[in-house]
Amino acid sequence: MAKTSGKRFMKLAGMTASIAGKAAKNSFKHLSSDEEKRLQARSELMQDVGIQIAETLGEMKGAVMKVGQIASQYKDVFPPEVATALEKLQKDAPPMPYTQIRAQIERELKAPVAELFSEFEETPFAAASIGQVHKAVLPSGQRVVVKVQYPNVDENCDSDLKQVRMALKIAGVLNMSKQLQEQLFHEIRQSLHDELDYIKEAHNLRVFGAFHAEDTGIIIPKVISSHSTKRILTLTEEMGETLSVAATWDNDIKQKIAKRLFHFTAGQLFELYRMHCDPHPGNFAFREDGSVIAYDFGGIRSYSDSEVQLFKRFAQHAIKGDVTALEQDLIALDIRRDDDKHIPGEFYETWLSIGLKPLSISPYHEGAFDFGNSQVHHEVITQMRTSLKYFGQFQPSAMTMMLDRTVSGQYWNLVNLGVIIDLSPLVDDYIKL
Repeated sequence: MAKTSGKRFMKLAGMTASIAGKAAKNSFKHLSSDEEKRLQARSELMQDVGIQIAETLGEMKGAVMKVGQIASQYKDVFPPEVATALEKLQKDAPPMPYTQIRAQIERELKAPVAELFSEFEETPFAAASIGQVHKAVLPSGQRVVVKVQYPNVDENCDSDLKQVRMALKIAGVLNMSKQLQEQLFHEIRQSLHDELDYIKEAHNLRVFGAFHAEDTGIIIPKVISSHSTKRILTLTEEMGETLSVAATWDNDIKQKIAKRLFHFTAGQLFELYRMHCDPHPGNFAFREDGSVIAYDFGGIRSYSDSEVQLFKRFAQHAIKGDVTALEQDLIALDIRRDDDKHIPGEFYETWLSIGLKPLSISPYHEGAFDFGNSQVHHEVITQMRTSLKYFGQFQPSAMTMMLDRTVSGQYWNLVNLGVIIDLSPLVDDYIKL
């Protein structure tokens, strides 16, 4: 095990040293260049760094690959070139040999696999960064799925994260204060530790299962406690179709799915004060009656009452178009820097006119919104180019990082679902203007 950890450290340290060399060379080479050439050179460096980090992390299972996956979802924290390169880490990782998986199960559950299960499929039906999932049948005949964490993943977590942070810092990727760096990486570290603790995930599954118990059409698998530990999680088998299959169904079915995805996220935030923060399409499955099955409750974020009320107040001010109050909310959320630099109201009004369209909020959009043909994400990119002079007044916020990840993820789920729907009545249910 020590030998394996040493190899991981050397590989990550080698990546960091290589990036340091590239950053120094780039800085020296363009010392006397004009601003446009420096910006172009930095973009090329970021692209090169992103590819190198993605390739290195992609070779390594475990927490370090998970760091890359998380980083790819925070496009407001990392330069777009780096985030784009890291996106390929979202794809399924190659599976671990069954012999190692069997040894991990027997070590954790202290019994042979043949005694624990009457059937156990050796080939996983899903493999990711920190574990893989196998279908099985209990001696009782109950069909289950077994989530098995890869050996030693948790032991490498903090050292992996430290090396990745160092590499990003040296490359000049983390263009923010040390305090903000600490907050953001504390959030990422906490998210990692939570996802590595299957006992905590089992608890989350019970909490969210109880919360959604009366929500017809939202299905959350149940924990089989007798076959679960910190590194093994056995759940009832709840199967459905992928998002790409659901996208081929009639719009009335897709509307049911969209409403349930909206309630799934908004209900948790505004009523439970806890939220499932990994809306990756692979974490949901769908049925032709419009039911939504939710998986992977490792990445949960809890919020205080004051935070939730602030989010609600921000949404109310946004919908009303009250840009003066909105700017004060952004300062309270640690998104807008608390300085005396003036930002014109038109800046906020333009962003509201883009951001509120998918919610069918009048006057920004009337009636059902066609997510399949949405241009909102393209409008955001175009507007960012014209808003660069104000971006120095904004910064990533540890308070909203997971919320941003969730909202943008659900937007893309609806885009890929291709639903046409008016979400404004659902907004009214939660925001209550």
